Amino acid sequence: MTASAPAITVKALTMAYGSFVLQQDLNFSIAQGDIFVIMGGSGCGKSTLLRHMIGLKPPAAGSVWYGEENFWELPDEERDRIIRKAGILYQSGALWSSMTLAENVALPLLHYTDLMPEVIQELVAFKLSLVGLSGFEEFYPAQLSGGMRKRAALARAIALDPDYLFFDEPSAGLDPISAKNLDQLILEIRESLGATVVIVTHDLASIYAIATNSIFLDSDSKTMLAEGDPKTILQECTNPTVLNFLTRGTGKREVRTV
Repeated sequence: MTASAPAITVKALTMAYGSFVLQQDLNFSIAQGDIFVIMGGSGCGKSTLLRHMIGLKPPAAGSVWYGEENFWELPDEERDRIIRKAGILYQSGALWSSMTLAENVALPLLHYTDLMPEVIQELVAFKLSLVGLSGFEEFYPAQLSGGMRKRAALARAIALDPDYLFFDEPSAGLDPISAKNLDQLILEIRESLGATVVIVTHDLASIYAIATNSIFLDSDSKTMLAEGDPKTILQECTNPTVLNFLTRGTGKREVRTV
């Protein structure tokens, strides 16, 4: 990647399931180190866009670029090379219920590295300590609260020190305090890893607290209606659909993070 190339670029992207078009003509770029939020109402295609970006579903048209590489035109092994640089936190956490936290976090290290077992054990303990779960190595997911499971899933997502972090509704199911703590943890992890973060969310408190850039997807027009720092969009946007979303229907241009 050259110094001038964005970390990720989406060009003329169309998302569809068969003949049903979710979104079309999406064009945006994500800078290195951004915390980039994909926002919009339910059913607008936020999670589908994430799937196109992480290699789970090819777009109906258009392209996704990592640096100067056209992701979906690469051979399978080259796409795998790029995705190995990414950590992904799914909405449910997707931890293996039959494995301890240590075993869950160790999985990518066992699969993608040739590290000795004792080194992997040290790395697992370190990653769990980064998310505030030191001492919980032998716990199973069912023994933890929802917030702790999200943090454990984050520890697994950062196991390989990824260049990119993708989150699908990270605060879903969390109480406001746990969600705020997760936001702070995302900021700290981004700072320590220097990673580019992409988040799908409709949580306005999180959006205003951590996003540096964003797009707004609209299900009616089937395209993006706004792009930029959400706080700037809130103050300057005149589109009623976007303003309605960003103000929870109040029309008051006030940033609320709690």
